[in-house]
Amino acid sequence: MEIPRQTEALSGRSHSRNTPIEQLRQGLQGELVLPTDDAYDKARRVWNGAIDKRPAAIVFCADPDDVVHAVTYARSQGFVVAVRSGGHNVAGLSVCDDGMVIDLSRMKKIAVDPERRIAKAEAGLTLAEFDAATQAHGLATTMGVNGDTGIAGLTLGGGFGKLGRKHGLSCDNLIAAEIVTADGQLLRTDARQHPELFWALHGGGGNFGVVTTFEYRLHPVGPNLLVGSVLHAYDRAPEAMRFYDKFSRDAPDELSVDAALVTLPSGDRAFSISACYVGSPKAGEPVIAPLMKFGSPIESRLRAVPYLQIQSAGDSLFPRGRRYYWKAQFLREIGDGAIEALLDSYAMAPNHSSLLVFQQVGGAIARVPASHSPYANRDAAFDCFPIAIWDDPADDEANMRWARELWNAVRPFSTGGVYANNLGDEGDERVRDAYGGNYARLAAMKKQYDPTNFFRLNQNIRPE
Repeated sequence: MEIPRQTEALSGRSHSRNTPIEQLRQGLQGELVLPTDDAYDKARRVWNGAIDKRPAAIVFCADPDDVVHAVTYARSQGFVVAVRSGGHNVAGLSVCDDGMVIDLSRMKKIAVDPERRIAKAEAGLTLAEFDAATQAHGLATTMGVNGDTGIAGLTLGGGFGKLGRKHGLSCDNLIAAEIVTADGQLLRTDARQHPELFWALHGGGGNFGVVTTFEYRLHPVGPNLLVGSVLHAYDRAPEAMRFYDKFSRDAPDELSVDAALVTLPSGDRAFSISACYVGSPKAGEPVIAPLMKFGSPIESRLRAVPYLQIQSAGDSLFPRGRRYYWKAQFLREIGDGAIEALLDSYAMAPNHSSLLVFQQVGGAIARVPASHSPYANRDAAFDCFPIAIWDDPADDEANMRWARELWNAVRPFSTGGVYANNLGDEGDERVRDAYGGNYARLAAMKKQYDPTNFFRLNQNIRPE
């Protein structure tokens, strides 16, 4: 088998200070892991167990200087580069074959200023770590729904979460960032310093460099929020889905209502709705009451839950190492045609773990002009996507085919847009669907800050 040039260059065990391996090691405060190291197999793994890539080098950065060193070295040696924080991209874009992984997961400093309500956080933090630090002061900002997701990829692609309808996307709460650009410069960006680059970081993904630090606006949240959940039998799902559509679209900003088609341990299908009120539990009771009273659910629950527990509630559904695949699209409503297509297609799910998810957006997210940030699909009401989850590689094709077919069945009812963070490796046109009318401005920024498309393992925007 032919050994790729980069792997061959780094595979020697010589300790000469002139070898490529020692040039890379010199100046690193963090750790360099190579294919010959015992730690390699663990270090190359990402969240999605279906991804099996073998980089030539993995650089665990300790600080921004390490990132500058890694970027500079990778450019000099012609490496393909993947950037990893939490490693949650479903297509495995945070790891690569034969190139370099710049891993930020050990950069976990965070400083919370409770008086100014600002958090300065390094890019290696997971959302669970970030939430724990801010909740110690009774504060939070919008973060995602899986505790070991990295804050970096989440924020750079937009950032959905329970607080989004009340306080906007993760990127809407970004007030400054520090970034290493393709030419190895470390820049601070905010509304005054490099403002166009700062605009591009509000949802434009990892196209413009390696963000090492984020500064967020925080909001008083918790410690407990009211959560109501109901489970409807599958034969009652059509009317429950119609109710969900109207109830969620009429909801105040304080209410976040997600839903899913699920399969119970018995093998029976069901429709689940979960509402979270971002405010005092007492104020939330009359708001959630219609959800609890509708129909004849086979299970229901209403209780005040610590915000940190809410944020980790989905972790058990999406553990590291299982195999995942999805395709997503936005909806403005869930009409009868979409309901019929969804129920018929979900009934064909190949295993009990697979889901059809609705994440509600709207509220404060929708009141921001589309040109205010790269995140363009602000008129959507729901993000809708099938999630195939399985374990046996022999079942790969069946699970991926099911997700694609369900997505295609719902396609006629979508807005045509897509959430950048839910994109896999779906091609240029689908990336354009994520950014809409903002794409040309992003392409111009890409040409300015990364004209050679050095950072291309992402939801890639090609330099114009």
